[in-house]
Amino acid sequence: MISISGMSGIVALQLVNATEQKDQELIRKAPQHAREIDYFLDNIGDVENVEDLTEDYRLYSFVMKAYDLEDQIFGKAMMEKVLKSDPLEPTALVNRLTDQRFKDFHKAMGFGPEGVGNRNTLNAAWKTAVVNKYVDTQYVNGKNDESETIGTVLEFRRKAASIDSPFDILRDSDLSEFFRTAFGLPEAMAGIDIDRQAAVITEKLDLSTLSDPEVVEDLVKRYVAIREATSDTAVRRNAAVTLLSGALGVGSGSYIPATIDIEAIQGFGGYRRR
Repeated sequence: MISISGMSGIVALQLVNATEQKDQELIRKAPQHAREIDYFLDNIGDVENVEDLTEDYRLYSFVMKAYDLEDQIFGKAMMEKVLKSDPLEPTALVNRLTDQRFKDFHKAMGFGPEGVGNRNTLNAAWKTAVVNKYVDTQYVNGKNDESETIGTVLEFRRKAASIDSPFDILRDSDLSEFFRTAFGLPEAMAGIDIDRQAAVITEKLDLSTLSDPEVVEDLVKRYVAIREATSDTAVRRNAAVTLLSGALGVGSGSYIPATIDIEAIQGFGGYRRR
């Protein structure tokens, strides 16, 4: 795999678009991942309840990594309570946790009340879906380690179609940062009343358009272009040009502020509320 570390966001995005499928295949075949995939496929069928899963560290770690919960692996007691939760009970732990990852994991694992009655583990299509999720999560997290801009883009692409309300954006730190950047909003927006934040999102974006791949990709290009234009490297480069201009006597050393025309960066107009 070609590393995108140190590349400009625009170049990195082009490379990722061209190589994603190949890179995921390389992850799937890499010995350290292939061994864990084979172990999962060979042993998950023996799991009938939550304890069967959590007591097998390799199986438990695999599914936790698949659903991007690697940072929670050592909280086994809490995860058992999450998996045993009844989602129809408002006070159930899975409903009290605001992080969407826990809800996604609970739904995907499919244990019944009190953590028993799981027949997903015998379903070939379910096993394939979990393996695909594992590979995809490894891929996205790896790219995020190399470039936070590209990591956020990949997260947005995967979540965009499932966004039904502005609160789906606000409860997700990656989506919130993507939205604020793409629409030129200050970070301080995160500190205002949540209902007002939701109103701003509704003003700026017709959420129903996120099912349109063209709208999603226009937003991606806009986000990357603005991140590129406002990056530390760009700021340092602009500062150097300003200092050099002053040293050469250009404009009598006066500072001429430059503004970014956000609309012109990508000629983007498809996000507007219709």
